[in-house]
This record gives sequence, structure tokens and C-alpha cells, in this order.
Amino acid sequence: MHQTNKPAQPVQIKGHAWTAWFIMGAGPGLLALLMAVSITRGAAEIPLSSIWDALFRFDAKNTQHLIVVDLRLPRVIASALVGAALAVAGAVMQGATRNPLADSGLLGLNAGAGFALSVCFAFFPRLGYMQIIFFSFLGAAVGAALVGGIASLRRGGATPMRLVLAGAAVSALLAALSQGIALYFGVAQNMMFWTAGGVAGSNWEQIRIMTPWILGALLGAIALARSISLMSLGQDVAKGLGLNTAVANVLCFLIVLILAGAAVSVVGAVGFVGLIIPHLARYFVGVDYRWVIPSSAVLGALLLVLADLGARTLNPPFEAPIGALIGLVGVPFFLYLARKQRMGL
Repeated sequence: MHQTNKPAQPVQIKGHAWTAWFIMGAGPGLLALLMAVSITRGAAEIPLSSIWDALFRFDAKNTQHLIVVDLRLPRVIASALVGAALAVAGAVMQGATRNPLADSGLLGLNAGAGFALSVCFAFFPRLGYMQIIFFSFLGAAVGAALVGGIASLRRGGATPMRLVLAGAAVSALLAALSQGIALYFGVAQNMMFWTAGGVAGSNWEQIRIMTPWILGALLGAIALARSISLMSLGQDVAKGLGLNTAVANVLCFLIVLILAGAAVSVVGAVGFVGLIIPHLARYFVGVDYRWVIPSSAVLGALLLVLADLGARTLNPPFEAPIGALIGLVGVPFFLYLARKQRMGL
């Protein structure tokens, strides 16, 4: 029987463009509104009209204007930037590695960056914020390398669950080392912000330095979105479609290091943002990373600004750690995903 060879059909990655456009169109407006509401709430209640005056008719003698410009505005901007960074870092990791449990906090990057910060505070206390960010990048790389190496030791390679288990072990080790250094060298107070996680200490210098790094890495992630979509189909499929997977993997790794390192240097130990948000984005916009990455950035910014608002309003005048609030949602979600991946052991 004669059999004709049909030409191979191009691989099409499904996405929901209209939902993505809605998120990217309405999301920034909702984010601006949420940031404005967040600025009004705190130990001192500030009306929205004072925010407008502080931005466009600033009076250095007005206490409310000083609170808005010097304290709350940098705080909400840092929340939005860090939320977008952590969410996109998680999306890139999950797509490039095909690991639904990938997250900078679960895979050792956050703990590595935190360990680097403890070393900075103990041995190089006069470093500027730019140098601290560089050490955060380096620490994140060390943490990721340790997790990947340990997870790959066993036959079968680094499965999703092995990566998570190795990440938990490495994170616990690096956290213990960080706390030991902090206690021995008397810098425990400086490390408290990293342990609890939060943006209370954010300032304009941090924003000025971290913004180009985060925005550059976000643009790089968007530029690599098509390659990440192909890698999410599998390394062999991506190679068959002409993608240089070695170069793409290196670029993705660098982007994740920049995003995670810059975020941790500001907000500290906040996990699960990079785990939850990419799954939520894929639920709404599909699996095309040209939509997943920008949608993750918007949703991540919304989540962290909302979490910071909740941290300041749930138990006034005291603040709850942002990491704990997000963990209330993140831990059950992680357990649900881990249950689905239990055969990967």
C-alpha cells in the first residue's frame, strides 16, 4: 500500500492573547490604584489628595508629604519591582527546565543570596548597595549550583522533586550558616530584614540602583520568551526546531540570577511568588511564554503590593512579615504541586 509522507506541521504553542492583553492593559491601572491605596494606609493615615500634592506640589515642611515621598512611595515601588522580578524569575525557571516546582526560593537562589548578604555585613560592612547586589548575584549562583549538583548525583538526573529536596537541604544549610555568621560577628540585627522578608527599609538609592537591573532582565526575559516556549516542550524538541539550547539556557540562568539577586537584596527571604504566579499566568493566558512572562510581571507586582498592604493593616501598629503572609497561600499550593509530582522521586 502506497503511503505518502506528509510535511511536518510547525509546532504551535497555544495562548490566549485576549486574556493576556486584558491583564497587561488593566493590570497596570489596577496596580497604580493599589499602590495609591497602600500609600494611604499605615501608622499615619494619609488622604489621597495629600499624595497628589506630595507628588506635584511637594512641601518639605509638610509631614505628610515627607512620609509619602521618603517612606511610602519608595516602599510601594520596591514592592512592585520585586514582585515582578520574582514572578518572572519563576516563570523563566519553570519554562526553561520544565519543572513546575521551580522557584528561586525553593531551589536555593534566595538562600544563596542571603548567605552572601551575611558575609557582606560581617566582613565588608562599608560596601555600597551596588556591591551588595553583586554579592547577591554571586550568592544566588552558588546556591543554584549546589542544588543542581546535588540533585544530579543520583541516577536519572535532576527530577523536579529531587531539585526541590536538594533545594530544601541547601537552603537550610545556607540559612544556618548565615545565622551563625550573623550571631558570631554581631550583625544579627542587620540580617533580621532578610530573615523576615519585607520592604519597610526600601529607599530611593536602592530603587535607583536596582531598577535598571530588574527592568533590563525583564526585557531580556521577554526577548527570550519564544525560546523559553520551545524549551518548555523539551530540550530535544527545541533542538529539533533549530534552537541553540546551550546558549538559551545560559541566558535564562543569567536572567534568573539578576532578578533573584536584585530582589533578595531588597526584600529578603520572600518565597513562593515565583512558584504561584507563573502557574496563575499560564492558567489565564496559556503556555505561550510571550504572554506568560509579561503577565507574570504584572500579577507578581500586584501580589507583592497587596501583601505589603496586608502586612501593614492586619495588626496595626505592628507589621506582619510579607514572607509569612505569602507563605499562607504558597505552602498549600506547593504541597498540591508536590503531590502531583511525587512520582519524580
